[in-house]
Amino acid sequence: MLEALVTSKTRMKMLLKFFLNSRSEAYLRSLAEEFGESTNSIRLELNKFEDAGLLTARMQGNKKLYKANSSHPLFPDIHNIILKHVGVDHIIEEIVNKLGDVHKVFLIGDFAKGINSSIMDLIFVGRDINKTYLLNLVEKAEKIIKRKLRFMVFEPDEFEDYKNNIKNEEPLLLWQSE
Repeated sequence: MLEALVTSKTRMKMLLKFFLNSRSEAYLRSLAEEFGESTNSIRLELNKFEDAGLLTARMQGNKKLYKANSSHPLFPDIHNIILKHVGVDHIIEEIVNKLGDVHKVFLIGDFAKGINSSIMDLIFVGRDINKTYLLNLVEKAEKIIKRKLRFMVFEPDEFEDYKNNIKNEEPLLLWQSE
């Protein structure tokens, strides 16, 4: 549905890249490679986003790194729209609230890096999570969001061990119990 509003494929990829995970940083050539697009089309979109104040930029050596401007007044709204586009809101509604004692849900993998994918990787952290029921809910959620879901379930202390052992991946917190 979002494709009907955002007709530029390059712009759509950039929205996912920068507004799904506000920690995502990238420079022109890396985006061109990642998106399989020309540097000119990427540059035009980067300039539009930066001129609108939606992206900030900083120099690192001879590279200009771009990042979502999380202090922009529209950032929370754009972030929420992107989450809905990806289907995370359905996952939270359909799965988390019915599983038991879930403490946190994290997004990892391509989506956590802001890269669109047909597979979404999730980590559920909690106690006594009903894995059989989770499998059933995942199957239902996959139909709703039209993406495959892979998941891992950890007890809180197991998750800390896991987090300490992964090097290049920072899990993106999607949900946390109050």
